[in-house]
Amino acid sequence: MWQSDKSGAFRGPADWTYPPTLSPADRYDRRRLGWEIAIVLLVSVGQSAIYSVVSFVRAATRAPISQQQTQLNPSRSAEPLWDAIYQFLDIFFSLALVALAVYLLWEPANNALRRIGLDFRRFGGDLLRGILLVVLIGAPGIGVYAIGRSIGQSITVVPAPLDSSWWVIGLLVLAALRAGLTEEVIFLGFLFDRLRRLGWSWTGIIVSTALLRGSYHLYQGWPSALGNVVMGLVFGWCYKRWGRVMPLVIAHTIIDIVAFVGYPLAAAWWPAIFAPPAPASTPTPTS
Repeated sequence: MWQSDKSGAFRGPADWTYPPTLSPADRYDRRRLGWEIAIVLLVSVGQSAIYSVVSFVRAATRAPISQQQTQLNPSRSAEPLWDAIYQFLDIFFSLALVALAVYLLWEPANNALRRIGLDFRRFGGDLLRGILLVVLIGAPGIGVYAIGRSIGQSITVVPAPLDSSWWVIGLLVLAALRAGLTEEVIFLGFLFDRLRRLGWSWTGIIVSTALLRGSYHLYQGWPSALGNVVMGLVFGWCYKRWGRVMPLVIAHTIIDIVAFVGYPLAAAWWPAIFAPPAPASTPTPTS
């Protein structure tokens, strides 16, 4: 149950408290919350995490990790217009899962968006905090990927080309926003709320969601997964302290915009580190 001040206003996630004993109704609510968490995860980030782990195992057993590739925002059609339509629909339906998580958090007279801090009441401060997190997390993340490539433990990430159609950059920005909302609203806003209601400790919540975030990115190799675990720990601590998911959405979106749009430029400027390896040439038979 929620704790509020004398005015009845919600004070943020750091002030959540729970009754010392559980009534039959409370036990029913706990079982319902457990099923709710499982269902939301199985149709969103949990499903992606399972696919990511399977993809990594498959890649690791086929050939050396350094020779494997994965693509960011892969094309869905050879025809540019239909590719754009499919990409947009994919983003739209992914955001519907975010809307589902927010809907489940909604309570009578308790605005879910305000409760998790996904609003524009403090946008200036949220933006500054988001930019600070970009500096703190984004630059080291690029270094982690570069180190992983240099030691042959990161799967080569192939970016979407920027010169295929004029709308590509717009779709990549939307894809970055989709990633920021999906991960931060579900990992932080939804799971923190539900796991705390189940009586989990703050340490358990922050560590478990960070590990889930890391497994979600394991398809890029274990260095990237480890980097995302660290990101999850930092973001989880920030959410507990600030009680607002908006600065984390901003930071994540900016980081992914740099990755989706800036990565092709980095691959062109530093091909030895960022560009995918050239395919092996097939020897021409001689008569």
